[in-house]
Amino acid sequence: MVLPAFLTAPPRSESTPRWIRVLFGGAFIADSRRAILLWEPPRPTPVYYFPQEDVHMELLVPSDHTRPSHAMGRASYWNVQATHKVAENAAWSYAESPPDAPEIAGYIAFEWNMMDAWFEEDDEVFVHARDPQHRVDVMNSSRHVRVELEGQTVAESRRPRLLFETGLLVRYYLPKLDVRMDMVSPSSTVTQCPYKGVAAHWNFDAGGEQITDVAWSYHLPSAECAKIADLIAFYNERVDAIYVDGELQPAPLTPWSRPRK
Repeated sequence: MVLPAFLTAPPRSESTPRWIRVLFGGAFIADSRRAILLWEPPRPTPVYYFPQEDVHMELLVPSDHTRPSHAMGRASYWNVQATHKVAENAAWSYAESPPDAPEIAGYIAFEWNMMDAWFEEDDEVFVHARDPQHRVDVMNSSRHVRVELEGQTVAESRRPRLLFETGLLVRYYLPKLDVRMDMVSPSSTVTQCPYKGVAAHWNFDAGGEQITDVAWSYHLPSAECAKIADLIAFYNERVDAIYVDGELQPAPLTPWSRPRK
């Protein structure tokens, strides 16, 4: 079995010119123009590390928790306390780095989802740090896209916008006028993407049967992905079929895949 590259690649780091801030309990506990991005196997995405001089260390309380890393050594942890809010084991650092690993002694990292908000410059970023080598491109197209679910054509368009994202499937964003909106209903599910923003979801709701979260849309996507605003994309993994110019598209096994009858 061939393992993904992020599991086998050596750790690496690079400085970022971006102004990075971390909000917790009403305070910016980290505020830096000197942050470092570290790729640390087996994490698939980079992590921001901040010089201690750019962290409010008085809000960090040492913890007994540690974590071994085959790539970077042993991490020591802190609890983060701001006003009346506490996040246990939410920050960590390495006292020293193994040979040939990036030197990050004196830097602090934070668990992304335990913080209240992250900002790159003045833009809020979701889920994880953006990878500078990760691209997202949205292109106008005249391909013929047709979506089937439960034996019915749920959407059909010759004016999709195709979203190409590094390492992921092509996604087909369709105008609502080309979607059978009588067959879908809003879902309560909301997801976030560091590159595209906050997405609402749609259920298939026709013929007395409901299949949850078969599609999604971005009402206010990031400026870089503005062309997908209010368009609808269907999960290859959750519909029965997506045809593009008559060719059936693959439906990979992902966390979004649904059990088949």
